[in-house]
Amino acid sequence: MSRSERLALVERDGLVLPLSVQAELLGLSRSSLYYQPMPPAPAEIALKHRIDEIYTAHPFYGSRRITVTLRNEKWIVSRKGVQRHMREMGLVGICPGPNLSKRALQQQVYPYLLRSVRAAYPNHIWGIDITYIRLRAGWMYLVAILDWFSRYVVEWELDQTLEIGFVLETVDRALARAVPVLWNSDQGSHFTSPQYIERLTQRDVQISMDGKGRALDNVFTERLWRTVKYENVYLSDYASPKDAREGLAEYLEFYNGERPHQALGYRTPAAVYRTIVSDGRASTGEPA
Repeated sequence: MSRSERLALVERDGLVLPLSVQAELLGLSRSSLYYQPMPPAPAEIALKHRIDEIYTAHPFYGSRRITVTLRNEKWIVSRKGVQRHMREMGLVGICPGPNLSKRALQQQVYPYLLRSVRAAYPNHIWGIDITYIRLRAGWMYLVAILDWFSRYVVEWELDQTLEIGFVLETVDRALARAVPVLWNSDQGSHFTSPQYIERLTQRDVQISMDGKGRALDNVFTERLWRTVKYENVYLSDYASPKDAREGLAEYLEFYNGERPHQALGYRTPAAVYRTIVSDGRASTGEPA
């Protein structure tokens, strides 16, 4: 179970088991169960939600254009403040410019391998990305791994922080399902970390990374985010992390298994993804 799932099992009233015993049984830090973080200010929540809306509608906007748009709407903001919020939200404009998804300087970056390559079969190319999911009184982060050929969401996870753990757990679950030939990401710190890189190199996956400031290199995942937000997140107005997990689980099951996709000849992603035969070729990336 992910850390967020284990945290959800904690019974804070301690009527049956004290928190110290629950922490030991669930493999959690005892001190983390006593810490109650201060909720973000309503003004910060509203501003981040609006930045997310502008970016989702216009992913080619960088911090400068988003700042201008906000000021035109009478928000009192500075570009530096918008840049800080975008950095915390994991957002970076498609156009070349300052890279807001920072990596540690010592971490390795791989070249973009997909400029003249098209996904030819399921498990040929996977893309991974993280996006901001708004809640009524806060936000969470969604990571998803997408099969580019079928548009099938292979695995996903939600967390309340950008700590790397929920990303690695999602990668592990995906690799237990199948192993792609190529795996694409941006140059963010999660995807240049040794823990992430090691998981892919151990399975002989070819690693591809977007060019700096080029979110269009991961365009299929960007389109997924627009679909998820317009068809689910913005309409649902989730009140709590529990609501978001349940609602997104239901929606992504619908997205994979029931929602016809125009680019797939109005078949569902699941129908296209499952065209691979179960004779082992799914794990090697060879076409069915």
